[in-house]
Amino acid sequence: QVQLVESGGGLVQAGGSLRLSCAASRRTFIPTVGWFRQAPGQEREFVAGIRAGRGTADYADSVKGRFTISRDNQKVTVLLQMNSLQSEDTAVYYCAGKRGGSSSWDYWGQGTQVTVSS
Repeated sequence: QVQLVESGGGLVQAGGSLRLSCAASRRTFIPTVGWFRQAPGQEREFVAGIRAGRGTADYADSVKGRFTISRDNQKVTVLLQMNSLQSEDTAVYYCAGKRGGSSSWDYWGQGTQVTVSS
C-alpha cells in the first residue's frame, strides 16, 4: 500500500509563506496528486491538484494567485508553495493521490497543520 507523507507545515504570520511537501513511499510516482485542507468545524475542501503529463494544475478560487502546486525534478515529490497567507488559510492540509485511471482519491496522507496568525 502506498503511503503519502506531508511535511512543511507550521506557524506563520499573515502575509508570510510556507511550502508543503508530499512524498510517496518507496518513491512511487502518483499520476494525480492533490492538496486538501480542513479547518476546525468545516468540511475538507480541495485546494490544488496536479496531473501527470503536462503537469496541468487546478486551484480553488480562494487560493488562485497565491498558491502554486508543482512536482520536483524527479517527479516523486509534490510541492505546494503558499504565499500571502491569510488567517483563513489556517487548517490541516492533506495530500491525496489517484492511481492512473482512478476516479477517486486512492491515497491520503496524515495531514500537516498550518496556522496563520493575524
